[in-house]
Amino acid sequence: MKTLRKNILYIYTDGSSFSGPRKGGIGVRYVILDSWEEEIVLDKEFFGYQQGSNNQMELKACVLALENCLDTMQGVAFDSIEVRSDSKYVTDNVSNAKYVWPKTKWLGKDGKPILNVEIWKDLCREIQRLRVRIDFQWVKGHSKDEHNKAVDKAAKTSAKSAINNPLSFVIVRRKKTKQKTKIGSVAITGQQVCIRIVTSEYLRIQKVVKYRYEVVSKDNIDFEKIDIAYSNHFMRDAHSYLVQFNDIPGNPRILDVIEEIDAKPKT
Repeated sequence: MKTLRKNILYIYTDGSSFSGPRKGGIGVRYVILDSWEEEIVLDKEFFGYQQGSNNQMELKACVLALENCLDTMQGVAFDSIEVRSDSKYVTDNVSNAKYVWPKTKWLGKDGKPILNVEIWKDLCREIQRLRVRIDFQWVKGHSKDEHNKAVDKAAKTSAKSAINNPLSFVIVRRKKTKQKTKIGSVAITGQQVCIRIVTSEYLRIQKVVKYRYEVVSKDNIDFEKIDIAYSNHFMRDAHSYLVQFNDIPGNPRILDVIEEIDAKPKT
């Protein structure tokens, strides 16, 4: 368990996500030492979110924790805040969200769109609003730390009461293949290939659509694999298309939709 110091508000956060149907939850705990170096522990409960992914929940937990910290800790003085999360997605990217991604128009390496931009922006807004030093510290998940275990349990409980609307609108269709989604499983070499759209999500900031697709070309080495790609072209969910990919594996893009397979006339 990590050592606590006086005059610092420690915020433990966690996110969870369950499938079938997908729903996510949030866990938040505030911990501070009083003048006798005894721990003051306050838990904040939140309802979960429909369709919430794990990364969304980890990130949203930090946003809500900071948003509610002053009201929750009324009368308790602190000089700085340390957010403790077991999500490296959060702790490794806070600086990018504050200083790098806004300058790159929320595009990452090779031009790949950054996901959950609205939530990242909310987090940066809360960090600025609080006007105290805020550090983000990674902690090992499922460790012996009682506070980490507590927020893990709270996040799972929150997911069971997922009454909040989705943080992003994703259209989902049932996949045909038995394989699971694996990012990077489909080779991106500028090839033409027949795919079927499983899910789509419009990324408003970057003005592109994120597609989860399955390869339906039976003569393709990647047949039945499921992967992610981005495109400026509109394709309907549960429909199949012959498409043209780019040749940048780090930023898979569908450059052209050659034809809709489902639209072929019957002979």
